[in-house]
Amino acid sequence: MNIGDVVAEKTFEITRDTLVRYAGASGDFNAIHYRDDIATEVGLPGVLAHGMLTMGLAAQPVVDWIGDPGKVLDYTVRFTRPVLVPATGHATLTVVAKVGAIDDGVARIDLTVTVDESTVLGKAQARVAV
Repeated sequence: MNIGDVVAEKTFEITRDTLVRYAGASGDFNAIHYRDDIATEVGLPGVLAHGMLTMGLAAQPVVDWIGDPGKVLDYTVRFTRPVLVPATGHATLTVVAKVGAIDDGVARIDLTVTVDESTVLGKAQARVAV
């Protein structure tokens, strides 16, 4: 493993059905995640994916690559742009994970997380035991 190596890449299709399933699993039934009228009423451009759903999906390729979720020592992100999910079709979340640094048995994995080529998570990094 070398700095700059891409260790994982994955795309996720997020649909309104995905949001309903996530709401049931998480207990987050905020109407901005499933009702266009409520989302626009509060000033949003449309229905948004849950931030924690986006964050969780972005981490999954790293977990798959490292093979053991217990090796993920920490994970941080900054939410930079909401993920809009259309009423029909899907939003495509793209994750690219690269080695950013290696120090004393710990690798910093830098994640690029985009939808339609726009970054939705900034400073997304996972530190993993290697």
